[in-house]
Amino acid sequence: MTDTLDRAPTAPAASPAPARPVRHPARAAFGAELRRGIAPWTAPAVALTIAVPMISKAPQWQGGWGDTLELLHSCATLLAGPLVAAAGCWQGGREHRRGTAALWLSVPRGHPARLVMAALPVAVWAVVGHLLAVVGVLAATWPYTGAGGPSVGMVAVDAWFLACAAFTGFVVGRLWRWRLAAPVLAATTYLALGAPTYTSSDLRFLNPAEQYYLAGRVPVAWFVPVMVVWAGAPVLALVIGYAARRRLLALVPLAAAALVAPLIVSGGDDLFRPDPVAQRLICTEAVPRVCVSGLDGPLLTQTSDALAGLRSRLDGVAGAPQRYVHVPEGGPAPAGAAPLPNHTRGWTVVRGRLPDPADYAHQTARRLAERDCPLAVIMGEDPATLRMWETDEAVAQWLAPLDGAWLDPDLGGTYLARLTAMGGAERRAWLGRYLATRTSCDPKAVPAL
Repeated sequence: MTDTLDRAPTAPAASPAPARPVRHPARAAFGAELRRGIAPWTAPAVALTIAVPMISKAPQWQGGWGDTLELLHSCATLLAGPLVAAAGCWQGGREHRRGTAALWLSVPRGHPARLVMAALPVAVWAVVGHLLAVVGVLAATWPYTGAGGPSVGMVAVDAWFLACAAFTGFVVGRLWRWRLAAPVLAATTYLALGAPTYTSSDLRFLNPAEQYYLAGRVPVAWFVPVMVVWAGAPVLALVIGYAARRRLLALVPLAAAALVAPLIVSGGDDLFRPDPVAQRLICTEAVPRVCVSGLDGPLLTQTSDALAGLRSRLDGVAGAPQRYVHVPEGGPAPAGAAPLPNHTRGWTVVRGRLPDPADYAHQTARRLAERDCPLAVIMGEDPATLRMWETDEAVAQWLAPLDGAWLDPDLGGTYLARLTAMGGAERRAWLGRYLATRTSCDPKAVPAL
């Protein structure tokens, strides 16, 4: 009989552990660069650099898309731009500070790839910080605005400029082996961007930090691609000239920049066109009608209430305006209409409100009485000319009284007293004759008080 041997049960074979996905070396290196060093600190620094001055000046911009983008553009270029250039410069000089510049020469990756891998994280975080500030500021503006919206093109151009500043600073940091290079570059960049804004030459439009007037205006269709080429081409030439083997290739982006520069200079103020929403009028039903820009729709009721006293004083006067219309800066009022003050935030409008309706009505009365005369007439000091100007001042003060309004007591004050003392019918007749001379610069044509 064969003996049966007891055998221990055999354990099942263990299944092999799943292999971890192998990350691409470039993505792994880029992820490490995003998390380390000065790069991640760039985002909060940029966001705070933009947000702090914006918050401190909130009454000046909160309530209008154009005014908001004006100050955002200034903060992003003049303030955040030098900061990002300094951050890129510090990042570019780290190999020299660590003494590892020679070690990097032994790695197989090419010089341009290493430069992009090290500089791109600073640019990415700078754009992230900029966008965080933009979202917060636009959210603060939105409750106080009417129709229309912010210009995405302006935001994109500013973000692109910050990315270019990061790469420029990085190359400077590689070339300039000085620990104080970053703050010196920041100060130099600020001066280089700020100084051209005080010039009157059309060449100032080549400055990425040029202060644009954006209230009621939007960029033309070709503004964004042209400005992207103009801001990016010199930076690309700088990177190619520093890192590429064929440095003559740097002439290609320089040629592109030379082609678009005349287009920017010749465009000048025409880089922006009137916003179609701003040109659309929203009016009251009652006559005389009050019409405001489509961007200021929420102000219509407030504007109408502020002008109620002025309109009532002109009731029954021959030649009185049938409409009170908001017109673009420097533009003519339609026939038979009186121009309203431009709704400049920080002066007449704060966060969607008229803070001083009496002042707004007085400014409207002054525009109703003002004359477009040659300089020789404006500067004239003969008695007849002075009588004409003081009569205009007296009429504006009577139509919309304002405490503290300046009147010569011997002229304007006397005329105001006479106008006030007139009977209703007599005053309406005189005002009708006066309004008929609004376009005249002949002092003799203005009826005497």
